[in-house]
Amino acid sequence: METHRFRIGGHLCEIAFCNEGDGADLIPSFAPFAVEDGGDLLFRLAVDKDFRWDLRGDEVGQFDCGGNNFGVYRMADGSYQFEICNERKTLCALMEANPDFSNCMVVLTGEDKPARDFGLNNALMLAYAFASAPHSTLLMHASVVRNDGTGYLFLGKSGTGKSTHTRLWLQYIPGSDLMNDDNPVVRVENGKAYVYGSPWSGKTPCYRNVVAPVGGFVQLQQCPENAIRRENVLGSFASLLPSISTMKWDKRIYTAHCDTISELIRTTPLYHLGCLPDEAAARLSYHTLTGK
Repeated sequence: METHRFRIGGHLCEIAFCNEGDGADLIPSFAPFAVEDGGDLLFRLAVDKDFRWDLRGDEVGQFDCGGNNFGVYRMADGSYQFEICNERKTLCALMEANPDFSNCMVVLTGEDKPARDFGLNNALMLAYAFASAPHSTLLMHASVVRNDGTGYLFLGKSGTGKSTHTRLWLQYIPGSDLMNDDNPVVRVENGKAYVYGSPWSGKTPCYRNVVAPVGGFVQLQQCPENAIRRENVLGSFASLLPSISTMKWDKRIYTAHCDTISELIRTTPLYHLGCLPDEAAARLSYHTLTGK
């Protein structure tokens, strides 16, 4: 058995490969997060080609995750089963997790390496998002840029220009660097919000083991002119909730995520930016967020 440990967003995770031929080459984006630490595990995930469901649970639903389909099933004891399919509707992995996602089993069903990579990466992302919920931790759909040691997160539906806006910061705002372009980790620690790089970054290969305090969130909307305003509490909640990976049907996980969002709103500003994909929009958000 080949075992690896990774520290992601401050949480220790363990992945065990039970069969020869499977190993860390399936998850190259995790390499910057590798550690040999001991300590309490957030979760342990085992990859075993012989694993199969003994019995399928009750169907919770079939969910479109960015063009990829995930089937979710729940057992009588509260444990979960996932069918992880890619954009071509190819079944890439089956995962079973205990109720708190601290222990997960996965079989990779894809016939080629890209499909197996996809299945394992998404199984790990699900395990992390839900196991970390009680620890004031969110896996967010956002693009995050760091400037002068502080992280700024840009939110919005796919296609609204999150990556474009961060690239404008990198181009026009000196001292900026990209922390993650799709799935950063946000934690509230001792009453303060921090953002971490992660092994998941969408189509942009940005897998950085970095951390910064959060200076603010910006909800982006394409508009014919640039204008920014600070959102109130309800507007902030409405922007943050759709931006996280959660399960509304699981009261324990959903409540924990909502509590963390409430903490973020108390400590960190969120703005709405109607914008064009231009330099002026980047400078407007920069000046508003930093006060410079």
